[in-house]
Amino acid sequence: MSLADHLRELRRRLIISVAAIAVGGVVAYFLYGHILTFFLHPYCTIQHQGHRNQPCSLVTLDPIDKLTIRLKISFFGGFVLALPVVLWQTWRFITPGLHPREKRYAVPFVAASMLLFLFGGFVALETLPLALRFFESVGGSQLSSFYAPDPYLRLVVLMIVVYGLGFEFPVVLVALLLVRVLSTEKLRRWRRGAFLGVVIAAAVFTPSSDPISMFALAIPLYVFYEASIIIGRALHR
Repeated sequence: MSLADHLRELRRRLIISVAAIAVGGVVAYFLYGHILTFFLHPYCTIQHQGHRNQPCSLVTLDPIDKLTIRLKISFFGGFVLALPVVLWQTWRFITPGLHPREKRYAVPFVAASMLLFLFGGFVALETLPLALRFFESVGGSQLSSFYAPDPYLRLVVLMIVVYGLGFEFPVVLVALLLVRVLSTEKLRRWRRGAFLGVVIAAAVFTPSSDPISMFALAIPLYVFYEASIIIGRALHR
């Protein structure tokens, strides 16, 4: 394909992806109550465990906060709902440059990417109550917390996105192994550097910046690194 053909193909894939996100956003708009309850789970967990009298709700200070929060959640929910389409379009854009026998990995690639992203989001939501309790203990019992929706939901969304994208790490490594950009021999030689790099990346990119969340991201990433070596050996790469 010429450069112009590649650009036309990229535009077509982007249009399909954006349309899928838009449709997903409309669906998420009507499911807003359920999505908000889902996002409130970490906060409600520490509220219930602390046996507090405070209601498990967020405090809005601006009259338009409820509208803007609903729109933001709708966009994020639309992206998550459209993720299989986005991943499929990404793969279809990449596949023309692959060997025919490598194209058969399309369905496993999309399925693994989706499952790992969801698993990363699940780990983020399960880790977040521990992070919130850490922040509560650091501040001391003299300080009471009333969470505003925008910073709280931004933290939840960032945690889900960072963990979800971080958990795509083995998919990227296996893809590089398949196209022979990497080899299992190189990955084995880079073990020490990879461990240090994973810890530094987790420390830098973890949105909450607390040690619990950092290690909850770093440990799975290094496990994925070792798993990629095993998968690469099975694929004779």
